[in-house]
Amino acid sequence: MKWVNVLGGIVGAAALLGLGIILGHFAIPKGSDVPTPSIFQDLDLEILESIMQQLDASRIRENLRELSREPHLASSPQDEALVQLLLQRWRDPESGLDSAEASTYEVLLSFPSREQPNRVAVVSPTGNVLFSCRQSEQNLTGEQGGPDVVPPYAAYAPPGTPQAVNAAKHGVAGVLVYTDPADINDGQSSTNETFPNSWRLPPSGVERGSYYEYFGDPLTPYLPANPSSFRLDPDNVSGFPPIPTQPIGFEDAKILLCNLQGASAPAAWQGALGCDYKLGPGFQPNGDFPADSQVNVSVYNRLELRNSSNVLGIIRGAVEPDRYVLYGNHRDSWVHGAVDPSSGTAVLLELSRVLGTLLKKGTWRPRRSIVFASWGAEEFGLIGSTEFTEEFFSKLQERAVAYINVDISVFANATLRAQGTPPVQSVIFAASKQIPAPSLGGLSIYDNWIRYFNRSSPVYGLVPSLGSLGAGSDYAPFIHFLGISSMDIAYTYDRSKTSARIYPTYHTAFDTFGYVDKFVDPGFSSHQAVARTAGSVLLRLSDSLFLPLNVSDYGETLRSFLQAAQQNLGVLLEQHSISLVPLVTAVEKFEGAAGALDQRISALQKATPDPLQVRMLNDQLMLLERTFLNPRAFPEERYYSHVLWAPRTGSVATFPGLANACSRAMNTSLGSPAWAEVQRQLSILVVALEGAAATLRPVADF
Repeated sequence: MKWVNVLGGIVGAAALLGLGIILGHFAIPKGSDVPTPSIFQDLDLEILESIMQQLDASRIRENLRELSREPHLASSPQDEALVQLLLQRWRDPESGLDSAEASTYEVLLSFPSREQPNRVAVVSPTGNVLFSCRQSEQNLTGEQGGPDVVPPYAAYAPPGTPQAVNAAKHGVAGVLVYTDPADINDGQSSTNETFPNSWRLPPSGVERGSYYEYFGDPLTPYLPANPSSFRLDPDNVSGFPPIPTQPIGFEDAKILLCNLQGASAPAAWQGALGCDYKLGPGFQPNGDFPADSQVNVSVYNRLELRNSSNVLGIIRGAVEPDRYVLYGNHRDSWVHGAVDPSSGTAVLLELSRVLGTLLKKGTWRPRRSIVFASWGAEEFGLIGSTEFTEEFFSKLQERAVAYINVDISVFANATLRAQGTPPVQSVIFAASKQIPAPSLGGLSIYDNWIRYFNRSSPVYGLVPSLGSLGAGSDYAPFIHFLGISSMDIAYTYDRSKTSARIYPTYHTAFDTFGYVDKFVDPGFSSHQAVARTAGSVLLRLSDSLFLPLNVSDYGETLRSFLQAAQQNLGVLLEQHSISLVPLVTAVEKFEGAAGALDQRISALQKATPDPLQVRMLNDQLMLLERTFLNPRAFPEERYYSHVLWAPRTGSVATFPGLANACSRAMNTSLGSPAWAEVQRQLSILVVALEGAAATLRPVADF
C-alpha cells in the first residue's frame, strides 16, 4: 500500500532543514494550485474556524440515512456497497482526497446457520416442546424482518445442543445471555414504555456480539491476514467460548428465570423482570412447566473465511508528509447500525467532505499527512484495524503522530465524553473550549462537559474527566500494540438521568435511522458538535508547528498510580523485601524530564526556531508513548504491551502489571514464584519510566 508519493532532493544549505521537511515540499502533486508551503506552516485559526462553520448537521443526517438504510454485517454485499460508497466520496473530483484505496484481508468470521436457526426451547421429559424463545426480534417498524437481518447469535460460540438447566449439577453445559431492563431500561419493560414509543429496548430486543476473547483475526495473531500468511488450525485457536452460547430477549428470559426454583440469587444478580431470581436447578413444581422439564439450547453457528476490507483516504502533508495523523471509524454493523457505527461514519464523511473541498480548491493542505480510515469487521473483534497495525507495524511506529477514533459519535445528546492517553488531554480541551455546545446559549462544549464529568487536578484545578482506553473499539491496537497516542470522542447521556450501561438498542435490529432521528439526536446538533470537536483536534494535530501533545500531563497519572501503590501495597511489599524506592525515583526522573521539555518548547515558541529543532522536539512528543511498550510484560495477554494501560485484574488503581502480580501473590508464601513476578513487574515499570525520561531529555544529551 502506497500512502505518500514523495520525490525528494536535497540541495546545498537546505539540508540543514531536515530530511522530512525537505521531502515534504516535493510531496505536493505537480500542477496543484496550493501555494508553496512554508517550513514554518502553523495552524491557521481562520481556516480552522471556516471548517467548523462548514460542518453541516443536515449533511450528517443524510449521510446517516444512506449508511443505515440496509443491514451491513461485515463481509456482506451491503458492507461491500459501503466500501464503494466511501471510495466514491473520497475520489470525488470536487470534494475528494489525494488518494483512496481499499485493502482486503481474508479473516475468520462466525455466522449462524440459515438452514438450521439457533433455537432455545423448554421441552418435556418426553421431548415435547412446551415453549420456544423467539428466533428473531419483533418487526416493530418494518425494518426488523428483512432477509438481511442476521438472527440474534453469539459470534464464535461453538455449535452444540446442551440441556442447560439440569446440567448445573454436572457443570455448566451452555449459556443463555440476555439484557435485563434494570441494566438498560432503568427498569422499564412494557411495550408502551419501550421502542418505538421511547428509546428503551423493546422486550424482544436481543444484543448480538462477538464472544472472541482477543482482538484481530483469530487465525493470524501478530500477522496480517494476507493470503501468504501462516494460519492456525481453527480447531486449535484459543479465545473462543468453550460451550454453546445464545443471546435471547428479556421477554423470553423472564419466562425462564421466573419459573426457576432453588435459592434466591444474590441481590446484585436481581433485576427488573418482576420476580425473585432463583439459582435453580430445575423448574418450580407449580410453575408454567413440569418440574422435570429441561431447557434445550441448539446452536448451529459456523466459522467461515471471508474477505473484509479497510478503506483508506489520504491527504498528503505539505511540509511533513512522513508524519501521519490517523482518524478512523469502523464501518460494519450487526444490523442497520445507525448509532453503532454509522453515526461515526456519517461524521467521518462530512469532515472529509469539508477538508476535501478545501483541498480541491487549493486553499489548504495540512502540514502533516491525514489518513482517514474505515475499518472492516470491527464487531467481530477489532479485526480490520488490528490487521492494519500488523501489516504496517514498523511504518506506523516510526511515523504515526496520533490516532483519533470516532466509533459511536452520539450515544445521546447531553455532553461530550472523551477517552484517551494523557498527552491528548490538552488538545481535546483546547478544541472543546472554542466550540459552542448545542442549544445551550453560548456555553462551550468544554464548559458543558465539565458540568457532567469532572475531576480535581493538582495542576489545573477542576477539569473535565478524560477516561482511559480499554479495548472497546479500534483505538485498542494503536495504543496497546503500537504505543500511539490515541483518543475516542463521542457525545453521551446525562448519567444522573439514566443508569443504562449503553444506549438501549445497542447491537439490536432496532438501532435504525428513525431511532436516532427521533430519540437519540433530533436535529443532529450533537453529531455536528462531535464533528467540530474531532475536526478541530485533527486540524490542531496535523497543522500545528509544535505538536499539541502535553507529555507533562502523564505526570499526574504516574503520581496517582505511585501513591496508590504506596498506600495500598507498600506495607505488603516491604514484608517481602520489595522496595518501591526505584519506582519513586523513576517517576521523579520522568516529571523532571517532562518539565524541562516543556520549558524548551516554550523558549522555542517565543523565538524563531530552527526547523530541525522543531522536528526533533516533535519526535520526542510523538515517540513518548512507545517508550511504555514492553512486549514481554504480559505474556498471558495478546497485543497488550503498554505497561500503563494493560488490563488490570487487581483491585488497586495502580500500574496494572504491579497490581495484577500483587493480587496473584497475595496468599502465596515468601519467596514463591508469584512474588518473583511482582519484582519482575516492578523492574519492568522502572525501566519503562527511565526510558521515557531519557526520551524526553535533549537529544544531544545521550
